[in-house]
Amino acid sequence: MITGVLVLVLGWYGLRGLARGWERAAHLVGLLSPYTRRLHAWVLAAPATFAYVAVFTSSTLLQKTGPPGLVRLLTTTQSTNLAHLGTRPLVVLADSALWVADKGSGLLFYIAVFATVVAWAEQRYGTPRIVVIALCGHVFGSLLTAFVEWHAIRAGRAPARLAYATDVGVSYVMVAGCAAAVVLMRGRWRVAGAVALGAGIVLPVFVTHTIWDLGHLLATLCGLTAALFALRLAPPRVPPSLEPCLPGRTGT
Repeated sequence: MITGVLVLVLGWYGLRGLARGWERAAHLVGLLSPYTRRLHAWVLAAPATFAYVAVFTSSTLLQKTGPPGLVRLLTTTQSTNLAHLGTRPLVVLADSALWVADKGSGLLFYIAVFATVVAWAEQRYGTPRIVVIALCGHVFGSLLTAFVEWHAIRAGRAPARLAYATDVGVSYVMVAGCAAAVVLMRGRWRVAGAVALGAGIVLPVFVTHTIWDLGHLLATLCGLTAALFALRLAPPRVPPSLEPCLPGRTGT
């Protein structure tokens, strides 16, 4: 998938180069430019979201191509489990958000959700507020999950080895951003968003009963709370119109 995107990008800029001296290429560039300009403007209007996508996509490439032992060591030492949170909480809270869990499994899904739903939310909250919302989902979601783990281990309801489990991933950030987006949706879109969150976040808690599913629910609630508080501070903004600022159809 990543290779395909790179091929498309290089092909597009190659076509634009040919358009300077080849009439057919210039005609094709003229037909495609309105769509590429919209895509360009969409990305520029959500810089934090797409920068984050680039980061966790790069870490997934490392997981796919790096030595398995090294990748396992990195994800284990940067996990937000009880053992690490008790010794270096700030480091593991930051590092754990840079990885896609399960060796990069579900990368396409994460990219799709961030590039559409979370990017849409950033354009309306603004970059500072969406970053705060994402941090609340990841940080407080991780800490609350760790507290539940600690309580379960102490009560004898979970094995002690759970304190050393690997827990990394971008999903807490994603669900917090999705919750923030649903708050701003209206009509059928809000209903669809709420149903999707319910099916993907709430239902697994009652079906599979894993600590990770509970963690997603807690991160969603933290993101939702942060989003509501952010809207109390200021209303959603009108998304910036960046397309008119971009180069012309066949310009540089």
